[in-house]
Amino acid sequence: MNTELRRRAYLDAMQVASWLPRVELPFAAPSRPELLAAFEPEPEPAVAVAPLVQERAPAAVPAAPPASSEAVRERPRIEVPKPGTTAKANEPAAAAEVSTPTPRERPVPPPRFALQLLRAGNCALLVELPTGEPFQSRDPAYLLLKDLLRAAGLPDAPQIIGEPVRWPLLVRGNMDQGPQAALDFVQSFIGARLEEQQPCACLWLIGLPAIRFAGAADAEAYNRELQVEELGAAWALPGLELLMDEPERKRALWQAMQRVRRRWLEASA
Repeated sequence: MNTELRRRAYLDAMQVASWLPRVELPFAAPSRPELLAAFEPEPEPAVAVAPLVQERAPAAVPAAPPASSEAVRERPRIEVPKPGTTAKANEPAAAAEVSTPTPRERPVPPPRFALQLLRAGNCALLVELPTGEPFQSRDPAYLLLKDLLRAAGLPDAPQIIGEPVRWPLLVRGNMDQGPQAALDFVQSFIGARLEEQQPCACLWLIGLPAIRFAGAADAEAYNRELQVEELGAAWALPGLELLMDEPERKRALWQAMQRVRRRWLEASA
């Protein structure tokens, strides 16, 4: 292969379609006269710098001077929007803000308790059922209740009034069964049952659920007298299970009983 064919093979491999040698090449074909005409190189136009690039490099970079003396016409600047901007970027910030919805308040779960209303002499007893079931004659809690009645000078065989009050009333449904609904129901139940009985000298509230949902009080009312609206005088006692678990409470209970027992003793005289 001669020198000219090798040169053309190199140019084809580099994908060069047309070329013009600067010097005369040995063994090359003569150049065409129109290819040897002098020409001026076209100046490169200035490229506008995008706003994103200007933020990263605040200093302006001067454009390269044109190769010829002719003035280069500047292309129009194209504004590139920043990432994350919208068409409403010029609106007030207050209009763009989205109010965060406030979470709904969780409903208060219904309390769970079982109460039994009894009658012993001139006193009515609202007793917490420790197991949720009616008392049996050999239950330790019932035997302790009989001891308390004997110590108070009342009959130790109390009479059961109605069915136990179990809360919540419904397992399913949309009815309000919160603490306030339980308080209203228990007080209405006791008031209706006591109207059917002879006048009551004192209402015993035995156990925290009885104190809370009949007397509208808490554990601080243990061994104290309460005046419950529409129910009259009441006496708050610790629960039977609590008295068995903590026998030291019986001393304070006995001292309080000496002050309160005059209510039913005077009424029976």
